Amino acid sequence: MRYDVNLSILFTDLPVLERPAAAREAGFDAVEFWWPFAEAVPATSEVEAFEAAVRDAGVALVGLNFFAGDMAAGDRGLVAWPGREAEFRANVEIAAGIAARLGCRTFNALHGSFPTTPAALENLRYAADVAAEIDATVVVEPLSAAPDYPLRTAADALAVLDAAGRDNLALLADLYHLAVNGDDLDTLTAHVDRIGHVQIADAPGRGEPGTGDLDLEGALAKLEAAGYQGFVGLEYKATRFRDGLPDFDWLFGPKDIA
Repeated sequence: MRYDVNLSILFTDLPVLERPAAAREAGFDAVEFWWPFAEAVPATSEVEAFEAAVRDAGVALVGLNFFAGDMAAGDRGLVAWPGREAEFRANVEIAAGIAARLGCRTFNALHGSFPTTPAALENLRYAADVAAEIDATVVVEPLSAAPDYPLRTAADALAVLDAAGRDNLALLADLYHLAVNGDDLDTLTAHVDRIGHVQIADAPGRGEPGTGDLDLEGALAKLEAAGYQGFVGLEYKATRFRDGLPDFDWLFGPKDIA
């Protein structure tokens, strides 16, 4: 398996622009981000600084979320948010530009805590069509701990993908969210050809693997045996630290301390 680290949930004690270099120092050559700016349409200087930080660190950006609103306040995406269609589409264009320049080919389009309407499906089609111009995929993610969010299981997300009808729309299989919502992780192998990205955290607690009860190693092995060849994003809340930064001994093995 190829692992990347989500720098919107890990290394958060550092400023955003310092996180790619910290990830590289920790041993990663690939990273992903939620939308790294406060606004859907950030200033050009902010975009340039972000791109430079990723490029200078020598890491690949392998996943990028579209703007999802105020995540801290509970927002979970604009795809289905009535009245924000123009904002969503403007953001898609900016995200596609960042991805084109950095080589990223996976976008996460959080649905939003609203029903799936024809307008929402049109937003997804728009995002997929823009992504197709750079041979990229748009993934759609079931979430937990968001009471009004309508996509809870893999089946929920796949139904939306079917309705939108674009070949470059895929499932983001976050094993933590799916397990917490009661989905059977073993059934994911039946849909492996429709999975565009995988993320992990243990449950309960959303900590690193080994802090909860999920058989993440077994689930990943089954996905790999079924043909999944993409990245696995580490999207967990660190509970183990070394020198104030997340400790990845569970993945890389213990480090010698001089």
